[in-house]
Amino acid sequence: MTKNKELENILKYNFRDKDLLDRALTHKSFDNTKNNEKLEFLGDRVLGLIISKTLLDKYPNEKEGIIDKKFANLVNKKTCVNIAKKLNLKKYLFLGSSHKNLERSSDKILSDSLEAIVGAIHLDGGLKSSEKFVLNFWETFIDKSIITLIDSKTKLQEYSLKKFKRLPKYTFFKKAGPQHKPIFRTEVEIPESKRIIGVGSSKKNAQQNAAAKLIKILNI
Repeated sequence: MTKNKELENILKYNFRDKDLLDRALTHKSFDNTKNNEKLEFLGDRVLGLIISKTLLDKYPNEKEGIIDKKFANLVNKKTCVNIAKKLNLKKYLFLGSSHKNLERSSDKILSDSLEAIVGAIHLDGGLKSSEKFVLNFWETFIDKSIITLIDSKTKLQEYSLKKFKRLPKYTFFKKAGPQHKPIFRTEVEIPESKRIIGVGSSKKNAQQNAAAKLIKILNI
């Protein structure tokens, strides 16, 4: 069995155009002209489209901010590298001598190559084929996508920017308590709101506390 046929079995997809698979596996260090850069460009967009649609279908009542964070976690380099390693993609890549021993540079090369494969499948078999491939190998990560809670400062900022095109204004109020256990007080306000005081063990915690109080008052 050839290496490409072996990889096709792993990918669970048989290419009609075998040259597309070769191109997807070819790093620019091996061939500066015929390599996987354009396929990676396409695959990145195809992957984003498929994951976006899947998340909207899977979480119809979720807020856009949460969906966006789930999306970022599913298409980032870390997830792509995990999947590439699961496929043992390194074994099948065409690399120049300077990249034969993949170490620090390996994550980007593996991630890009996986996206190139998505692009190659899309060109070879269309959206249905690329969607089937992505849902098959991203399924575990999609199912495990944990709801990412947006912290209060971020939530208040998003609200203020959307409604008033202005950031919330935080003003350090005062520090009290002993040196080893200080208490910080901070004020926050947005247009058309009262000034709200937050308390915490640090300035950051005080700001979060103030933002959380204002969010509750405004019923955001």
